[in-house]
Amino acid sequence: MGDNPEMEPEYRFCKFLLKKNYSDQLVSIVSSPDTLLHYPVHFDLVDLLDYDLELCYLLYSHPNRFLPKFDEGACQAQRVILDVEKQGSFKELVHVRINVSAENPEACPSIGKIRVKHRGKLLTLKGTVTRTGSIKMIEGERYYECRKCKFRFPVIPEFETGNSSRLPSFCGSEEKPCEGTSFQFVEDSIACHDYQEIKIQESTQVLGVGSIPRSIAVVLKDDLVDIVKAGDDVIVTGVLTAKWSSDMKDVRCDLDPVFVANHVRRTNELKANIDVPDEIVQKFEQFWIDFKDTPLKGRNAILQGICPQIFGLFTVKLAVALTLIGGVQHVDACGTKVRGDSHLLLVGDPGTGKSQFMKFAVKLSNRSVMTTGLGSTSARLTVTAVKDGGEWMLEAGALVLADGGICCIDEFDSMREHDRATIHEAMEQQTISVAKAGLVTTLSTRTIVFGATNAKGQYDPTKTFSVNTTLSGPLLSRFDIVLVLLDTKNPEWDAIVSSHILAEQGESETGRCDEDLSTVWPLPMLRRYIHYVKEHFRPVLTKEAESIISSYYQLQRRTATENAARTTVRMLESLIRLAQGHARLMFRNEVTRLDAIAAILCIESSMTTSAIVDSVGNALHSNFAENPDQEYAKQEKLILERLKSESSDSLVEVY
Repeated sequence: MGDNPEMEPEYRFCKFLLKKNYSDQLVSIVSSPDTLLHYPVHFDLVDLLDYDLELCYLLYSHPNRFLPKFDEGACQAQRVILDVEKQGSFKELVHVRINVSAENPEACPSIGKIRVKHRGKLLTLKGTVTRTGSIKMIEGERYYECRKCKFRFPVIPEFETGNSSRLPSFCGSEEKPCEGTSFQFVEDSIACHDYQEIKIQESTQVLGVGSIPRSIAVVLKDDLVDIVKAGDDVIVTGVLTAKWSSDMKDVRCDLDPVFVANHVRRTNELKANIDVPDEIVQKFEQFWIDFKDTPLKGRNAILQGICPQIFGLFTVKLAVALTLIGGVQHVDACGTKVRGDSHLLLVGDPGTGKSQFMKFAVKLSNRSVMTTGLGSTSARLTVTAVKDGGEWMLEAGALVLADGGICCIDEFDSMREHDRATIHEAMEQQTISVAKAGLVTTLSTRTIVFGATNAKGQYDPTKTFSVNTTLSGPLLSRFDIVLVLLDTKNPEWDAIVSSHILAEQGESETGRCDEDLSTVWPLPMLRRYIHYVKEHFRPVLTKEAESIISSYYQLQRRTATENAARTTVRMLESLIRLAQGHARLMFRNEVTRLDAIAAILCIESSMTTSAIVDSVGNALHSNFAENPDQEYAKQEKLILERLKSESSDSLVEVY
């Protein structure tokens, strides 16, 4: 950089760390007891951009050259802080980690758009970890000595050629130029680093239909190893390089792109990338103020925004909303986590809109994976062990990749019995225990499972779900709601549906834009609403709601002999989750009698034989009531009277 030492990048970066108050990190490193570990110094690239534009540009353009100088600058800053000259009194194993928050498309390309022009540049990539390798040791550098002048110099292995070392052709000593060509290895001079390879894949949410998600290998070193696992969302800053693929007979040897990480940030807690500004929250609050006297009419206005192209199907739309919103996760007395996510299964004839609801649910969720039972093996649904370069690695499947979101499985009945059994743990415990090829671990699957299946032949209402769907009882009991959609021939209903479809076609051609929430909720507003109520409401059951739910559960246990697979203790937990989800949907932090009754009606729709309502009707023909609050009052009176007459316990007196 010149003869002036103050112009050297090490000195300039040292001044930057001291001036921008990064001293606390350096002091904490010095106070660390272990002298052999590698320690990171994190700084934000935006701060360096404001402080020294030229230095920031040099770092972006030539990171391989300047990152080691930045490490040296961090060591110089330690010397200044401690006011010492002895190298042994501070940590030398310091690596600068760069946090890049800028959204520059050139510096933050998608994985599928990485090209040769990005090689050697400082980039930031976003993706999901699909594969993690084991931790190894890799040689960083070793020292050699010139036999002629005794000059010592480091030799750094070349990553592109499989970490092989290459000696210089002659001695490079500047003090005593000797042109020596014979060198000897200095004993105990090899510096080793922790090393791990992972693979990240770009998110399918940002890709169009027909696009294949691309992936890239990422190299983690030193303090970055073992901080992510399969299924994690990450933002990785580093340098794009390449290495020669393994040399095999009759196979072309190519350069494979590899991303050498400098900084890794897990964004699992930041998965919800939906912004809800204050003015939108005020709209939500005003909406419920307007519908204070008729809350169920307001609820139905929200539900009509779900799959608006499908006429009616009130029961299904309510089930989809409650499933996406879910209940509250809690920890029981034994320390076991009880899931708050609900699961939904649609069983029905072809052409009843099951796949349409799935596609809409995918749009409503900020993180989703959609697959089919026929095209998914158990390994691709959960996790699989793959062998890459002689090493076994874990590769995440659909349920792991959907962690924190929703996993839609169409043609659920097409999976083999063995494949269905593998998702039992993922649905209830929301984890996947893996013991494959010597790899023993547990992965997180906190996901909503939305399944759809056709009935086995003609659906027989007199038989159980297990017989009609060929799904086992343990699997059915894990679904909070199971709805049957039967395509019965009803001339009046067919006329209404055909008129609605034709009207929708006319509106789509003329275009429609309506922001009035009292009439229609557009998709972006629905996404924001669901995200907001899940984040800000933790509904608690009132005594009255507890009594109603308990009485109904006991009644189902006594009477529902044909639904033995459904009437387990899991049904009680489902009732609680659905009631909490309904309270969230109603913008409340308290589970009231109305929420408990709504949860009971959902469960009644899930039963082949109803315990309270004599005829719940076909969910396919359920329509939105003109006066839902009046209709609810009749249902509430019927349910409470039946519970009081059948219950042995004292139900809360409400009349």
